[in-house]
Amino acid sequence: MEKTAFTLTLFLALIWNAFSQNLSELSTIDAVTGKTMNLGSMTSGKGFVLIFHSLNCPFAKLYESRIKAIKTTFQNQGIGFALINPEVGNSEAEQSPLRSYIDQSGLNMSYLIDAGQAWTKVFGITKIPEVIVLTPGANGLEISYRGAIDNNPQSESAVSERHLERALNQILRGESTTPAQVRAVGCNVRSY
Repeated sequence: MEKTAFTLTLFLALIWNAFSQNLSELSTIDAVTGKTMNLGSMTSGKGFVLIFHSLNCPFAKLYESRIKAIKTTFQNQGIGFALINPEVGNSEAEQSPLRSYIDQSGLNMSYLIDAGQAWTKVFGITKIPEVIVLTPGANGLEISYRGAIDNNPQSESAVSERHLERALNQILRGESTTPAQVRAVGCNVRSY
């Protein structure tokens, strides 16, 4: 029995190590710069927030000012940010609206293209907006938090739980995030 438990533990550790390394190797096109971006190089500070986003989702629009405020608060503390869109491809016609959105919204961050929804599948994303917070760990990148930005997508003034902000503050203090996952509410990710 002990040998079986040890073998299972070793197997799970190897799978997690491979998964962490694979996260670092994910790459895609940034619609803002047109350059290929690698997740491992983007996550060079204390953490990195990926916000799954779509121009067609009204919930994403409702969160725009909150995303700006969170980015303003945490970007100078070693936390990076990027939007990622799972509903567009790599064509210039599909990238142009994303660049315009970044310019007009004042969000001033990368807007990554998840053509083929590879990142969406790796992270198991089902809603927009949904966030993934990555932190450097002993075996590569680790998902420290996933899910909702806060508990009220419709009304910023009625928010009573700021899930993403709490997780980022916990990371900056060197603590584990609790909770590590909160179900996101928003538009369903359209699968292709």
